[in-house]
Amino acid sequence: MGKIKTIEYFRVLPRWLFVKITDEHGNYGWGEATLEGHSQAVEGCLDAMTQRFVGYEADNIELLWQTAHRHSFYRGGPVLMSALAGIDIALWDLLSRRLKLPLHILLGGAVRHKIKVYSWIGGDRPRDVEAAAKERYAQGFRAVKMNATEDVDWLDSPSALETSVERCRIVKALGMDVGLDFHGRLHKPMAKQLARALEPHRPLFIEEPLLSEHYEGIKQLSGLTTIPIALGERLYSRWDVKRFLHDTSIDVLQPDISHCGGISEIRRIASMAEAYDVAIAPHCPLGPIALAACVQIAMCTPNFTIQEMGLTIHYNTELGEFDITNYIKDKRVWDVREGYVDGLNGVGLGIEVDEEEVRKVARTANAWTPKGFVGPDGSIREW
Repeated sequence: MGKIKTIEYFRVLPRWLFVKITDEHGNYGWGEATLEGHSQAVEGCLDAMTQRFVGYEADNIELLWQTAHRHSFYRGGPVLMSALAGIDIALWDLLSRRLKLPLHILLGGAVRHKIKVYSWIGGDRPRDVEAAAKERYAQGFRAVKMNATEDVDWLDSPSALETSVERCRIVKALGMDVGLDFHGRLHKPMAKQLARALEPHRPLFIEEPLLSEHYEGIKQLSGLTTIPIALGERLYSRWDVKRFLHDTSIDVLQPDISHCGGISEIRRIASMAEAYDVAIAPHCPLGPIALAACVQIAMCTPNFTIQEMGLTIHYNTELGEFDITNYIKDKRVWDVREGYVDGLNGVGLGIEVDEEEVRKVARTANAWTPKGFVGPDGSIREW
């Protein structure tokens, strides 16, 4: 046992926020509290949590989690839950490092030894997907994801959807599975049409066919298509998730470990989903610490199915040299072979953070600004 001595956070490129917790005996752990485009808000929340939790027993992870969530009164939401996630992940890393065990052992042990993964192609305005998919295949991936469309009006010409179907067909013809991320960009009139048009091409899933707040529309859409429906990155707790499970409107749940309260909460969400025969495919176009935490969860979660991986995703390459192979000492942990990465069996999260690089980049890193689309008439469109 040891009391929390320091909680530090580091804003690093391209758009990530890391957390380091050290106890009074010098034991430490790393977490990730990335909330894309809202780093300053999460940093403010971490400042408040630091004042509250320095001096707490580092091993009492659940007590700290419950205190942060329930004593906040205004609970939940992306900012609070992302800050809590960074602390929670770091505490689990610290505990398992102190015990000299891989984290998944503390969660019941491994149910698999390698993890199925996919990565992104196409960018925000998807194009050149054939060349990009071939490149991903050469990297070892056997599944990819791409944005289904560019920005689309509330009710647009059906021709706006034709290129989406063609891109899906092209990637499938290469022998790869492909998920189509609607990204909440489409409204119901267009989402229904696109789901029907894609069905003969059998995508792996359609993601966020509507924004998560339109739970009644998602339930309606689930009755109109046989394509698996996936969502979850904008759900921040088990309470946000339960409506979709009760409605039986989704097939794949995609909680983000850095948005939904960390390892403690994603485990509870996964167990809830298993009871409804819903698979878990964690959202993670984020940094190496979040991905390592996801891999630990994947190793011990029976209903895990596939892991998103941000290797050379467009958000990273647009800002230069920083990728998930940065900030860690052994870059080989993210080598992909025949669609899988190996499980992480080192102590803690299974990675060693390059603290020198983290501190160096954090000295000058600016916060990432969210993107957005505007239609030709000047109206705001979903991004």
